[in-house]
Amino acid sequence: MMGRSKTPADSRVTPCGYDAVPESEINVPLDGHRRGDLEVGKSRLVAVGAVFALAFLGVMARMGDLAIGNMTGTAHALTTVGVQSGEALRGDIRDRNGVVLATTAPMYSLTANPREIRDRESAAESLAKVLPRMSAAEIAARLDSEQGFVYLSRHLSPRQAAAAHRLALPGLSLMEQPKRLYPHGPLTSHVVGFSDIDTHGLSGIERSQDRELTNGASLDLSLDLRVQHLVAEEVAKTIEEFEAIGGAAIVLDVDSGEVLSMVSLPTFDPSAPAEADKSQRFNRASLGVYEMGSIFKLFTAAMALDSGAATLTDSFDASKPIRVGRHMIRDFKPENRWLSLPEVLVHSSNIGSARVAVALGRERQQNYLRRLGLLERAPLELPENGRPIAPSVWRDASTMTISFGHGLAVSPAQTAAAVAALVNGGYKVEPSLIKGGVSGQRQRILEEETSETMRWLMRLVVKRGTGGKSDVPGYFLGGKTGTSEKLVDGRYDRDRRMASFVGVFPMDAPRYLVLATIDEPKPQEHTFGFATGGWVAAPLVGRIVQRTAPLLGISPREDHHDLIETATTVPVALRR
Repeated sequence: MMGRSKTPADSRVTPCGYDAVPESEINVPLDGHRRGDLEVGKSRLVAVGAVFALAFLGVMARMGDLAIGNMTGTAHALTTVGVQSGEALRGDIRDRNGVVLATTAPMYSLTANPREIRDRESAAESLAKVLPRMSAAEIAARLDSEQGFVYLSRHLSPRQAAAAHRLALPGLSLMEQPKRLYPHGPLTSHVVGFSDIDTHGLSGIERSQDRELTNGASLDLSLDLRVQHLVAEEVAKTIEEFEAIGGAAIVLDVDSGEVLSMVSLPTFDPSAPAEADKSQRFNRASLGVYEMGSIFKLFTAAMALDSGAATLTDSFDASKPIRVGRHMIRDFKPENRWLSLPEVLVHSSNIGSARVAVALGRERQQNYLRRLGLLERAPLELPENGRPIAPSVWRDASTMTISFGHGLAVSPAQTAAAVAALVNGGYKVEPSLIKGGVSGQRQRILEEETSETMRWLMRLVVKRGTGGKSDVPGYFLGGKTGTSEKLVDGRYDRDRRMASFVGVFPMDAPRYLVLATIDEPKPQEHTFGFATGGWVAAPLVGRIVQRTAPLLGISPREDHHDLIETATTVPVALRR
């Protein structure tokens, strides 16, 4: 800091600025000679100031050179080995609103040739003063080698690299080595993925889009970080509430297939993937394949309606269980009577759904499942993409059990895309994590009339059936619950379940789909001992819709024209 100039003895300056000098003395007019002297003084002052400014800028420029690694100098100074001039840094990964999810920072690695270091102990002590998290003993151990090349410290900041350079120790070199940074850490790790120490993609988008990113191209994902945060928060709360081992959720645009949120918990820090175990790195939303339970009843109903195998007014015998080989198909809460197709969904009847599947037939069931994308991997831009597990031999029993979601395991991402096709007018949906979705001509797989009827049926399930706990006033949510027992050592375990719910809103003009699944929820006192999709996942989806809909530009409506009363494809008698 510059010191304060001393004032002459006859000065009238006080600590506050000016003393009480009469105004007449302050404003004394200057004659021409004195005015000229003053102008000359001003000019000299300006010139001197300019010289100092240029000198200051020169010093700052030199310091900048040092800070960014231009560290060549005397024979004893560190040499610099780095990225060749013009080589692009790895491109950024951003969310749909431009928020950076992954970026690359220029950093440096300090290397040594121990053969050229005469006093290794002294060098270690000097380096310990500038290297982060390393003691002199640790550095000395690395220098105690006869090799011609060893790493001392990787990913030094420009400031740390400049400090190492100033030591001017022989035998040391600085290597420019960029580092991949993930500003939002675990929040998007399963989608964004991670890279190795040399910034080569190893998982997620980092791996699938490695070539483009390596060439410096940046990538905009379909994810909305705001939505991702809210979804992750709600899934975490539900996992804790029901003492579950994990969970997943997806928010999908039902027209474009863009994935606005993909959450898998537990998660991991992409900056330190080696510290995570397999369950944390496992993407439950895309890699995990599960029997999705009664959500599949939606597909069974849509197939039957679209093919003409059944109508809304047809009834199916659900008065007693069905024996299939050594097994029995039963209902969780049996109605013990004949059920119409809407009632099969509202009461989530396994027996009724199996009867519908028999009317549909094995071949038509397979064809529709294939068209819906449920018999092959989802075309998702992730290497962590699960392959469906289908029966090796598709027997009549398979046709019945698959109708209510047992015997065919698929990923939540596949399930979400297939349900989207049921409500968007009947067009196939290819889920995408890239902003803009998948381009190309839309492929119709269901009739428009079938799609409108399915929207009515899904709204009916929420208003009058098992999905009631998902309902959010003003958003006209429709959906379906799903509960499945997990296979353990080849047998179903009743105490280990997957509780799921898929919801779409607003049901009269569908925009977004939310699917959530919770792995092994435990029955709770406040749920009266239940841990099913209706008690666990349906309320979760409702909370997600309530919190994210405003962010997506959808406000609750106050009109009372519910789809249940207005669906044109539904007989008037059934709308009441």
